[in-house]
Amino acid sequence: MSPASTGASTIVGADASVPTSDSRVSPGGPGYRRMSFALFLAGVATFALLYSTQALLPLISGEFGVAASDASWTVAAATGGLALFVLPMSALSERFGRRAVMTASLAVAVTLGLLVPFAPSLGVLIALRALQGAALAGLPASATAYLAEEVSPKALVTAIGLFVAGNSVGGMSGRVITGWVAQEWGWRIAVGVIGVIAVACAVAFRLLLPAPKHFRAGSLRPRVLARTVRAHLSNPLLCRLYAIGALFMTVFGGVYTVIGYRLTEAPFSLPQGIIGSIFLVYLVGTVSASTAGRLVGRLGRRGALYAAGGTTTAGLLLSLAGSLPLVLAGLVLITAGFFAGHAVASSAVSKTATHGRAQASALYQSAYYIGSSAGSTAGAVAFHAGGWAGTVGVGLLAVLGVVTITVLGTRAARLQRRELTTAA
Repeated sequence: MSPASTGASTIVGADASVPTSDSRVSPGGPGYRRMSFALFLAGVATFALLYSTQALLPLISGEFGVAASDASWTVAAATGGLALFVLPMSALSERFGRRAVMTASLAVAVTLGLLVPFAPSLGVLIALRALQGAALAGLPASATAYLAEEVSPKALVTAIGLFVAGNSVGGMSGRVITGWVAQEWGWRIAVGVIGVIAVACAVAFRLLLPAPKHFRAGSLRPRVLARTVRAHLSNPLLCRLYAIGALFMTVFGGVYTVIGYRLTEAPFSLPQGIIGSIFLVYLVGTVSASTAGRLVGRLGRRGALYAAGGTTTAGLLLSLAGSLPLVLAGLVLITAGFFAGHAVASSAVSKTATHGRAQASALYQSAYYIGSSAGSTAGAVAFHAGGWAGTVGVGLLAVLGVVTITVLGTRAARLQRRELTTAA
């Protein structure tokens, strides 16, 4: 369906208003490193704040006297808030600019992060976390739209991979730091430390991020936004990518929400600091996300998704072992597969959308974080009912969904090529 037939020619943020790719920055060009580092720091702050309570769930359960399924809402509420608000925030970024929205989002999120340690009850803690997630919604979609506008198309997968790598570093460092700090001074001090680190990242981000050169402000008219969203949701490829992102994150959210509970129990019985250090495997995600562009170059997009799904499946099965080294090896494979799949799918969304890229990215992020919330809750419930095997079962079902959708996409592409050949 052409842009004209969907009304896309009038949609805000259309590519027709953006200069040619020759004027956009490339690796080695002026401003590229500064831009990449600024968005890397934004990714660090986002994931450190978003998952600041995940490694601390056993301690939160202990203080408030609740089960894993209840404490997991401190994670699910944050990711759920982000999922609900990412589309409205992307619309604001079309009107007021990517950099302005990202700056405001980080400012609100880090302020809430400094309040979280003082939550008097689980209910208040969950409410603050939901607000924090809603504030962070201005980051993911705006960042990918910013990169799509300012970076040359050939470098887009690599640039988005670096942003995703920042997510992995933030997720890793947040969990490792909170684990060791909480072991000595409790979970409240631990999340406070993350709040202070996020403040520093937010300030550096605002100082480093170059002013956009290719952004063109659009309208906030609801009809225009609705038309953009309908156009994206009528695109089968985009819908498949949204589902893939959600399913990959279902695996990841479930595994990393529950792993702390598993490792505190026999036969492992690990202290909180060591459990926090387990999240050092996020470094594998940093590497796999940043090299996703080369993986796509070798295998193609669908081949890369098959590889990511297979790696994740192998990790889930390996994590069933009763040996700590094998469990860690399983987490390494799960992390590598997840971040590779996420980087491939999210960059494909930016390439596929020919208009309203912020909304296209927002829909992906919404699906992605719905998957995180669903995975956190379903993984915790499955763990309560059937132990770690139950959590792994949820993950395997999600990976099966990824593979099924990718197979359907492969068949659709072959059918389209046959139709084009026949028509020619």
